[in-house]
Amino acid sequence: MGCFTGDTLVPLVDGKSYSLQALAKGEREIIVYSCTQTGKIVAAKATAKLTRRNQLLLKVVLDNSEEIKCTPDHRFMLRDGSYREARDLEPGTSLMPFYSQTDKDGYTLIQQPDSGRWQKADGIIPPSDIPSSEWLESQLSGTVPSFPGHRTVIDHHIDHHNLARAEHRSSNLVGGANHKVVNILPLQEKQDVYCLTVPEYHNFALTAGVFVHNCGMSAIKTPFVADQLEGKLKKIRLDIEAAIPVGFEQNTDIEKAVVNWQGWRDFKELHPGVQRLDGKSMKQLGSLGGGNHFIELCLDTDNQVWLMLHSGSRHIGNQLAKCHIKTAKELAKLAHTTLPDRDLAYFVAGTPEFAAYWRDLQWAQNYARYNRDIMMARFKRIVEKHLAGGKSFKPLLSVNCHHNYAEKEVHFSEEVYVTRKGAVRARTDDYGIIPGSMGAKSFIVKGKGNHDSYCSCAHGAGRLMSRSKAKKQFTVDDLVEQTKGVECRKDKDVIDEIPGAYKPIDQVMANQSDLVEVVATLKQVVCVKG
Repeated sequence: MGCFTGDTLVPLVDGKSYSLQALAKGEREIIVYSCTQTGKIVAAKATAKLTRRNQLLLKVVLDNSEEIKCTPDHRFMLRDGSYREARDLEPGTSLMPFYSQTDKDGYTLIQQPDSGRWQKADGIIPPSDIPSSEWLESQLSGTVPSFPGHRTVIDHHIDHHNLARAEHRSSNLVGGANHKVVNILPLQEKQDVYCLTVPEYHNFALTAGVFVHNCGMSAIKTPFVADQLEGKLKKIRLDIEAAIPVGFEQNTDIEKAVVNWQGWRDFKELHPGVQRLDGKSMKQLGSLGGGNHFIELCLDTDNQVWLMLHSGSRHIGNQLAKCHIKTAKELAKLAHTTLPDRDLAYFVAGTPEFAAYWRDLQWAQNYARYNRDIMMARFKRIVEKHLAGGKSFKPLLSVNCHHNYAEKEVHFSEEVYVTRKGAVRARTDDYGIIPGSMGAKSFIVKGKGNHDSYCSCAHGAGRLMSRSKAKKQFTVDDLVEQTKGVECRKDKDVIDEIPGAYKPIDQVMANQSDLVEVVATLKQVVCVKG
């Protein structure tokens, strides 16, 4: 992910704004403001770090006169909850706003974007997350550097019994201004840049008044260990299968988080051919699908428990693709374009058809990401029920990366559209997931930023043979043998996913050692297939 200059200010829930550089030097866990997928501001734990050195920058100017210096690839949260890289922002783009003010009693008030309601800041912090007075003292005693021409805001008006009795002395005040882009200006200067990792929500507020994506990226590392799983694997698998629809199934009951997803606001803008699918799309949000999609409970080499899943944009994504492919074929026919194969029909950048396709593609990718978020939340609650008596845990690491998608990027000094089919992005410090088969190892990786590969790496083992050939070549007995030690279905309907139908994952990883470094090696102990 892209990052910000060290003087960028971040408001903490203790009522003060700190520079990212100061927070990184402190090396302490902090509590920031994050925005959920349903547009609600919550408190979230985060850590700061120096992420990249000597980076080219651009400046994003907001309508409240705030200026944000960042790398061109940092993603800003739009008003609809989706993200867009800084270089792709345009004047007038509406960003997710962060409004705060101080009431007459000195309490910090936060305006909730989803409802417009003003709320005391201490009301959004779970009691277990409120920092102790010792924590506050350690923050206050830290050395906070100053920067020429910039304000580092530290407010010592703190009441340790009422955490929010502090004033955000920033330009982020009540009013209609602080979330629209006025200008985007490339800069000639280079600086070291910083960012936050926010494991639970993956975004945080800036004092400038907007929300941005964080450096973390669906797999999560839990605080649990292997011994705690003893005798519980089958119960966990059955609970997963009961809570998350697989194959062609969809949800019977639609949960609030699904109904409130902000992506629905743009559904009417999608291709006319999918407008009848609004109900089905809502019911499928939070479902696994079929094929090589999976939900797995894994152990790493330190016997730490991980949750991992792989899914996509479900039926709506497939139908959007079909609609646009049909349009592309019709255009090729009208233009008398000679193609080796009709399926090679394409859109030309700058045309209305291309713009419509790109808009729908981005929507489908956001749908896919939130689909994984919904399933992971259910999966997490199941594990909490069996391993922690229902008590919620905070992920130690969270990764959510797209497989099979397209993005606009800059490579070799040229802006291009990159389609990663069978691949994931592997820029420097990008986290990714590279699964093997249902009986083999999987890997959590960090990208090395290899430009010769367009900063990409393989997204999995890849098939050695087709599904039909696997069904002819292997038996249920073969499946039982090759998935020994894994709690999973072992019947004829999943033979096409047998490990023997996939390439050896160790060889795949060895072949791309110049593209990624391994952060964790996982072995599944529970596997639910689509």
